[in-house]
Amino acid sequence: MAVDTQDVPRRESAVLRSLKGIALIRESVVGVIGLTIIVFWVLVALLADVIAPFPPNQNYIPLATPLTPTLDGSGMFWLGTDLQGRDILSRIIHGSRKVLMLAPLATLCAYAVGIPMGLAAGYKRGWVDDVLSFLSNVILSFPILVLYVIIIATVGSSAINILLAVTFASAPGIMRIVRGLVLDLRNREYVFAAETRGEPGWRIMLIEILPNARGPLIVDACLRVGYVIITIGVLGFLGLGLPPPDPDWGGMINEFRVMSMSFPHMTVFPCLAISSLVLGFNLLADGLREVSLRD
Repeated sequence: MAVDTQDVPRRESAVLRSLKGIALIRESVVGVIGLTIIVFWVLVALLADVIAPFPPNQNYIPLATPLTPTLDGSGMFWLGTDLQGRDILSRIIHGSRKVLMLAPLATLCAYAVGIPMGLAAGYKRGWVDDVLSFLSNVILSFPILVLYVIIIATVGSSAINILLAVTFASAPGIMRIVRGLVLDLRNREYVFAAETRGEPGWRIMLIEILPNARGPLIVDACLRVGYVIITIGVLGFLGLGLPPPDPDWGGMINEFRVMSMSFPHMTVFPCLAISSLVLGFNLLADGLREVSLRD
């Protein structure tokens, strides 16, 4: 089988453009700030066992009244303790592991389902497009949070079920984004050239079309990870997140929300952790979009 040498430079240039885009993130102040926040939390998660002052689930001060950062004269509990005497800083540090593991993994699973659906719907058209678009519209007709609650309440709260719920609820939205990109790219000359050479449809979709749709998808992925982080926090707040006693930022907020007026530190610091990580992914997405417009 003869190799089309004209394809090699174009594919190499696509790879080079991707590497160039990653390098150009340094030219975006917003992107650098977002990436710095994300790297900070990734390092916190990786080094949790080293930097956490105490084990996250051990009750060190069995008091009815928690220690606040201002009342703790010992300097041992920098962010205070909760009602069970557990160190809040340690629980936030260890809780970052769950968030940074589940959110990107759930987003990756959603893309693994949504991208093939979008490619098939946009390239094949016809009844394939009609069926996939109808199924996506049915799922998207439900409010996203209500859909999450229904799924988790039905199958139970666990890390695997959260992954399944996020995949089921997010894949249709990804499918519609990919479909729109494919409808534009399927009429390009390099697609016609591949069809003329007799390449199979799956190869055209994966090799010719998908790499050229990577820009908007990467930006959307960063934003979607932030949405998933918020979703995990909301599910934890509603009592549908990760089962206790493992630290969960949303669960920490839910567990002591009734005491937040008297002891705001028990809920404020987990809220700040969620907000900062979501902000990091949003800023990174803005930076990537800014770089793509320059390129």
